[in-house]
Amino acid sequence: MKNLKPAAACVGTLLSASLAVIGTGCSSGNTPNATTTNTDTTEQIITAPSTVATPLPPVAKKVPKELTTHGHTRTDNYYWLNQREDPEVINYLNAENAYTKQMLAHTEELQEKLYNEIVGRIKQNDESVPFKDNGYWYYTRFEAGMEYPIYARKKGTLQAPEEVMVDANERAQGLNYYAAAGMNVSPNNQLLAFAEDTVSRRKYTIRFKDLKTGKLLPDHIPNTTGGAVWANDNKTVYYTMKDPALRSFKIFKHTLGTPSSQDKEVYHEADETFSTFVYKTKSDKYIIIGSGSTVANEYRYLDASNPNGAFKVIQPRERGLEYSIDHFGDKFYIVTNKDGATNFKLMQAPVTNPGKANWKDVIPHRPDVLLEGIEIFKDYLALQERKNGLTQIRVTKWNDPKTDYYIDFGEETYAASIGNNPDFDSKELRYEYSSLTTPNSTYDFNMQTKEKELLKRQEVVGGFDPTRYEARRIYATADDGTKIPISLVYRKGLERHGNNPTLLYAYGSYGISMNPSFSSVRLSLLDRGFVYAIAHIRGGQEMGRQWYEDGKMLKKKNTFTDFIDASEFLIEQKYTNPDKLFAMGGSAGGLLMGAVINMRPELYKGVIAGVPFVDVVTTMLDTSIPLTTGEFDEWGNPAEKQYYDYMLSYSPYDNIQAKAYPNMLVTTGLHDSQVQYWEPAKWVAKLRDMKTDDNMLLLHTNMEAGHGGASGRFQRYRETALQYAFLLNLINQHQ
Repeated sequence: MKNLKPAAACVGTLLSASLAVIGTGCSSGNTPNATTTNTDTTEQIITAPSTVATPLPPVAKKVPKELTTHGHTRTDNYYWLNQREDPEVINYLNAENAYTKQMLAHTEELQEKLYNEIVGRIKQNDESVPFKDNGYWYYTRFEAGMEYPIYARKKGTLQAPEEVMVDANERAQGLNYYAAAGMNVSPNNQLLAFAEDTVSRRKYTIRFKDLKTGKLLPDHIPNTTGGAVWANDNKTVYYTMKDPALRSFKIFKHTLGTPSSQDKEVYHEADETFSTFVYKTKSDKYIIIGSGSTVANEYRYLDASNPNGAFKVIQPRERGLEYSIDHFGDKFYIVTNKDGATNFKLMQAPVTNPGKANWKDVIPHRPDVLLEGIEIFKDYLALQERKNGLTQIRVTKWNDPKTDYYIDFGEETYAASIGNNPDFDSKELRYEYSSLTTPNSTYDFNMQTKEKELLKRQEVVGGFDPTRYEARRIYATADDGTKIPISLVYRKGLERHGNNPTLLYAYGSYGISMNPSFSSVRLSLLDRGFVYAIAHIRGGQEMGRQWYEDGKMLKKKNTFTDFIDASEFLIEQKYTNPDKLFAMGGSAGGLLMGAVINMRPELYKGVIAGVPFVDVVTTMLDTSIPLTTGEFDEWGNPAEKQYYDYMLSYSPYDNIQAKAYPNMLVTTGLHDSQVQYWEPAKWVAKLRDMKTDDNMLLLHTNMEAGHGGASGRFQRYRETALQYAFLLNLINQHQ
């Protein structure tokens, strides 16, 4: 499915600290496993009288740095933590990790139990539902005990011999981190382009494999986004290069058999607020180069059979004009907000003259329905829409559009999306479905007969019974009268006596909707009496495009107050109480956590902030930091005083006060390309210096991973087990 726009990434900041001034500590006379390269400091950390019962936390040194903007000066005592290569910084992060390990040492048995529970529900030998493309069936499978997928295909039928394209387990041998991406087979089915990241900075090297001989070609292209798009000559590929700030800024053309240093630049996105990308239309007719910012798009097209030709612009960029395109027949199909279509509409234009003057409505704008994307087939058009916070899939026939209909899902709260549909001629629409109580399911829906076939439902090993759980949707009321949806799931029979442990999760940025989908991991909390809740706060797009507009820029604080209102509503409705309510968010959702605890810390027993974007002003003023320039239309540009003042009023790092804060677990990755590791490290250092409580404040840094955490199928759940043990420990539940 072609998305409305590429999902925006979240931004990052600076980090570091020093062991030279880290306090001593011990754990009831036991020696902690401190890891450091500073011998003197290590002795200081691990040597202490056995009478000390509680470890003392690391204390980062203060190196005042004055930051002046618009005549206003801020003093940042921990700015020095952004020196990634400084051994003092690494020592500090290692000391924080050692402290976290000490503080949660008594939960290690529980952590192991939780980890075994979580991975024990995962089917060891598993396989994705195959999809057909250009005469082959493609699928991904896992083997028991292995961390990484095997990418394979079969020719013609599923009974044909398997051809392994890439075994990621073999490629990952000897590496601390490995991610494969961008599997793309040439039109003649003989060559594979794929990409690898071995650092977790999302900088991929593209490689090529001869699928007939099984040998890798000598060609390799570093520093890319990972995708490679084949022209129809089976020897030319287009790819996207990243700049030093990790912005996707140039498109190059590579010819197999030549060194990448000779690749030709075909497009340079000079505007630092835009990023560029390249793809091929489902019809295989055109190569498309797109450029996008938060509020504008521009596309170029080239006949895929003429790789030496020149790209032509479909519609030049205009601020406020958003659009995405696909191709069918002699027309481009355009999802756009043109003419004030806040929730987007579908238009068409002739390939021969595709400028906006020739755009004509196909599906008009509807104020109560958000058009999220389309899927084009030879005879049918499928539309992914969102109404009242829930996704709908609508099907219409090209030659009889009046016979359109919606697929019936039959649940109160659920998540659905159009799946992988590369076969242009198919009458089968593949879609994905789940709910808070229904495991992830893949269906094929016959658009002609309206019959649907369940191809696969995620198997939850160990006898999962969905009837034991209940899902609901309730609505909190914000101060301005807005109804905030909350999706809930819990064990059936739960009593609303105000004493249930409850974990409230939210994101609330970039127009990204948090769908109420299934998680087998979550069962470890539900089976221990937890209520799990998702607050569909403004800043997402659950209730339409305006929902996003009302939670960004100079309305960003709606995101935070919506979460607080949802928290208070759960308490008022006697699901929980402030001594049993926990909050969780990651990345921009980590910003949410930081803002909320500054505003209403007394509402929460504990908070988990994953890779949190918490130093908003400093980051957004530093355009050398990855992804910053493309974020100005999400948060505002603090170079303008209006936005500087507004950001400063909510930036979590800048608004820490000398007061009590909840128990906190903060996680990050040393190689994070989106929220730089130093943001959470600085935040923790400043919180520890200023807070007045004795609650836990823990920082866990994955020294080998980035924004997405550990690679591998199972290892990522070590951190989940740590997080769950942190929560359960706070309610004295150790089983």
